[in-house]
Amino acid sequence: MAIEVRIPTILRTYTDGAKAVDGSGETIADLLTDLESRHTGIRERIVDGEGLRRFVNVYLNDEDVRFLQGIDTKLSDGDSITILPAVAGGMR
Repeated sequence: MAIEVRIPTILRTYTDGAKAVDGSGETIADLLTDLESRHTGIRERIVDGEGLRRFVNVYLNDEDVRFLQGIDTKLSDGDSITILPAVAGGMR
């Protein structure tokens, strides 16, 4: 099962600069475990305990997984995952 994972700039240090990597798994949690096996440290930046970190958004084919089953969301061959850290700040 091939799943494309789009990596944000801030996490590319874990993927040797790659903008996208391939992964596999039955669920988002499985996919993150697979990514961790090849890109040590990346899972910790996305998951806090057993759920997504508060300021990290994960999209499955452009749909926020928080509105699906979170990291237990099922995956299919050919799916696309996008990881987006929340952006905040600016001037008043």
